[in-house]
Amino acid sequence: MKIVFMQSSSTTYSFLDYNESEVDSTIPSNCSLYLFGRALVTRNIELLDSLYGLETVFVPKKMNFISRLVKSTTGIPVEEIDDNTYARLIKNESRVSYKLEISDGDSVHLSNNILQNSLVSNKNLLFLPCNALIGKRSTKKSLEYYRFKYPWEFLDIIQELLKNEVTHSIISNKASIAKTAIIEGPCIIEDNVVIDDFAKIKGPTYIGNGSFIGMGSLIRNSMLDYNTNIGFNCEIGKTYFAGNAKISHHNVILDSMIGKNVWFGGYSGTANVLLTRKNVQYRINGELVDTGRNHFGAVVSNNSSIGASVIVLPGRKIPPDSIIPAGTIFSK
Repeated sequence: MKIVFMQSSSTTYSFLDYNESEVDSTIPSNCSLYLFGRALVTRNIELLDSLYGLETVFVPKKMNFISRLVKSTTGIPVEEIDDNTYARLIKNESRVSYKLEISDGDSVHLSNNILQNSLVSNKNLLFLPCNALIGKRSTKKSLEYYRFKYPWEFLDIIQELLKNEVTHSIISNKASIAKTAIIEGPCIIEDNVVIDDFAKIKGPTYIGNGSFIGMGSLIRNSMLDYNTNIGFNCEIGKTYFAGNAKISHHNVILDSMIGKNVWFGGYSGTANVLLTRKNVQYRINGELVDTGRNHFGAVVSNNSSIGASVIVLPGRKIPPDSIIPAGTIFSK
């Protein structure tokens, strides 16, 4: 089996503005978002390789940041193809590759933009959009397949993955958990995690390598990647942390995406519901987009610092490298 990476709208719209794995930093991408400690692209390739035994991964030259990521994290051969070759492959296989079979999704309640389908075009070639996640319940005959375009869709998928893939607790023997801490429901807790006294972890939840959960904090239905530090008496709910964040005491962060190297001062947080209880709107390229959800917090991009006593209103994005002064009500 060979894979062709397909260009998609999310290839040119990065939620958290990742650049560290990209050759051309003018092409931001969500491909290096981490899931359960692995980059999204790496996870997809590894799962497909376990099913089909991949021979080659074809990547359009303009998406060569994917080539670099695949080469550095897997042993699968990568071949970059020019626009003409890519167009020919798409044209030759479009009749098959766009005839999608809907796989079993009896308990999935996602937006119309998130599709679960089987996208195997033939026995030798599979077209894989960049804005796609492969689920671990996939088989050779039917791929569990999620697509996303917007941050709130990605958060929905995170909840589905936690529910489907964190079905029992796996706690590393290198983790340190206080006797008074409570682990309720299935959780994955990686190496070198420290959970302090009276903290509560409510699953399904994933806590990545080297993370710290402070005294009295509540973590529920969330994915925290590596070196995420949560301080004293915080609440983290249905939130995705990309890694290496430092959250001070008494923070409440709900239904949000938090980038790498983010700092939150004390008594800050993300509001996730409008007083009107209407759907939250999110601004993209100057246009307000209806999220279709009445619970949605914020997107805090990489390398941002949030001062003490800051409230980020629902549906806001804090740009990368931002510094938000203490006491701000962020409403832009």
